[in-house]
Amino acid sequence: MIQSKGKILFNQEIAPSCWRMQLLAPEIARQAQPGQFVHLRCTETYSPLLRRPFSLYRASERKIEILYQIIGQGTRLLTEKVQRETVDLLGPLGRAFQVKGQPEIIVLIAGGIGIAPLYFLTETLLKKEQLSSKLILFYGVKSRKNLLGHQDLKKLRINLEIATEDGSLGFEGQILQLFQSRLPNLLKQSLQVFACGPLGMLKNIASLSLKYNFLTQVSLEETMGCGIGACRGCVIKGSRGYLRVCREGPVFPVEDIDWAAIS
Repeated sequence: MIQSKGKILFNQEIAPSCWRMQLLAPEIARQAQPGQFVHLRCTETYSPLLRRPFSLYRASERKIEILYQIIGQGTRLLTEKVQRETVDLLGPLGRAFQVKGQPEIIVLIAGGIGIAPLYFLTETLLKKEQLSSKLILFYGVKSRKNLLGHQDLKKLRINLEIATEDGSLGFEGQILQLFQSRLPNLLKQSLQVFACGPLGMLKNIASLSLKYNFLTQVSLEETMGCGIGACRGCVIKGSRGYLRVCREGPVFPVEDIDWAAIS
């Protein structure tokens, strides 16, 4: 874990209430892995007191990028940051996604701003020749205007399946419906799934994974105090005890979580 001052290279709105920030943070960038996050101070004051966790959307040799949605005071203040300002960062934190064995097909399922860690994972897997031809990304949002990183996604050499709830682009309906319609064919090969998005979506994917016996890892969102496992403010119930999302996660195999206890 590194604490550093990240210099803002840009901070711009890319969809209604959703922003993208690029930061010069070489030490964090060099160590970052898909699924990890940074814990960021939104201001130099103690209001708000707590840092905010953000999944890494991209990481290069010297730069990192995050996507964030305006939820409350902290993220609202973050939109006021401008180029050349600095923000205090801790990172990279948490457990990353890991491909197990040699799957014949890798499916990534993103809902809304859950695209952030999965875009980073997609870029990383495309660098591995043995995995690059196996990727399918399912991405669901409410409407075409809510798509995040769409131009980035179109540049990637992957099968991209988009669902919009209002039918303005791609499949009309929720992304889970689209994934379920493709699942019978996907199950004809050894399948591995990575997902991030609304909790209801993740619970349903976990149910399918356990029913049809394919490996699945999910990235969970949770309010965090310290981000390093000390305060135990982000604890969830696991299948063998309690788990800290910031430390044992945010990426979990679905079998490690007691889904019935998560609301």
